[in-house]
Amino acid sequence: MSGATDRFTEAAGALGLHPEPRRFPQGTKTADDAAGAIGCHVGQIVKSLVFMADGAAVVALTSGANRVDVQKLASAAGATEVRRADPEEARAATGFAVGGTPPFGHAGRVRAFCDEDLLRHEEVWAAAGTPDSVFRLSPSDLVRASAAVVIDLAERP
Repeated sequence: MSGATDRFTEAAGALGLHPEPRRFPQGTKTADDAAGAIGCHVGQIVKSLVFMADGAAVVALTSGANRVDVQKLASAAGATEVRRADPEEARAATGFAVGGTPPFGHAGRVRAFCDEDLLRHEEVWAAAGTPDSVFRLSPSDLVRASAAVVIDLAERP
């Protein structure tokens, strides 16, 4: 495993979790790529997306089947302006590169918001520190380890 995956695994252990990261050399950078490699439904993929909410980083843990409604995220974060973090901002906030950002184990404390649609599944899959590594966990462990606030984050037609 890579240094980033090792850092994530160590941080997860400190939270009482013992993930077993799986590597997919073809990559799992997108939700569709990850679902195809794993053999699960795209809705089971956790996208850990970093946003800037009034200048502070927040993480939106979103179902791979959904897009984030930034107005819902802004309301939940108590922010007037929310935008996607650029790759440098995301790495500075979490310690991980975009595409491999895990839902927890970040370099510093980052507020997290979890898409309620992820709770519909028995297990979900998230990045384990690199764009080609993932791990599985229960939605309840996802919420607990990330200290996420569960909300409706999805854009709805």
